[in-house]
Parts: sequence; C-alpha cells; structure tokens
Amino acid sequence: MRLQYPDTIRIVRVPCTGKVDIIHILHAFEKGADGVYVVGCMEGDCRFNNGNLRARKRVEQAKQILDTVGIGGERVQMYNLSSGEGPQFAQYAIEMTERIKELGPTPLRKAKQRKAA
Repeated sequence: MRLQYPDTIRIVRVPCTGKVDIIHILHAFEKGADGVYVVGCMEGDCRFNNGNLRARKRVEQAKQILDTVGIGGERVQMYNLSSGEGPQFAQYAIEMTERIKELGPTPLRKAKQRKAA
C-alpha cells in the first residue's frame, strides 16, 4: 500500500525519537519549516526503553520556546504510532498540514521575505 500524504512533508528518519533534540526542532524552523511533527513508537513500547518519552518532553520544551519567541508552540506536535499504523501516519500529516496552512507562514519566513525584498 502506498501512503498518500501532502508533498510538503519532509521525513527525517532517526533510529529512535529519543535522538530528536530541541535544537533539531528549532533548526527546522530556522531553515524554513512552518511546522514540525515528531512521530514515535507507542508509549511504553520503545525498544530503547524511554526514547519516546524523552522526545515528548523535548517537543513540549520546544513548544514553550516557540511560544516565548513568538513563533507559536502550536506549530510543533508529537504523535505516537505503532509500525502498522501507516494510514494513521498519513492522516496526521494531513492534519498537521491543514493546521499549518491555517496558521500561515512563521514569522521567521515573513522576516526573511521582507529582508530579501
């Protein structure tokens, strides 16, 4: 089965979501992303013990930072899926894309566009 999700989604594979650091999330925004979502294994089912719990904590910290600097924490989300839930992955991609479209470009992108003009 081939999953259908928006072509604006860029997948970055990591061995475990526990390897996703706050700096990675913030760097995505610096490079032009309008939103980031992290998809990890089900809570309590991490083969690296608690990687997904570390990732959830880091996503929450990134949300706080983004709120503080005026970008908006609602642009970052964490989801948990099992490996057999591909269609749900595609659904989350669609939901995040719709959320980001409603929010519009990040203030960083708007500032870069003004600077380039």
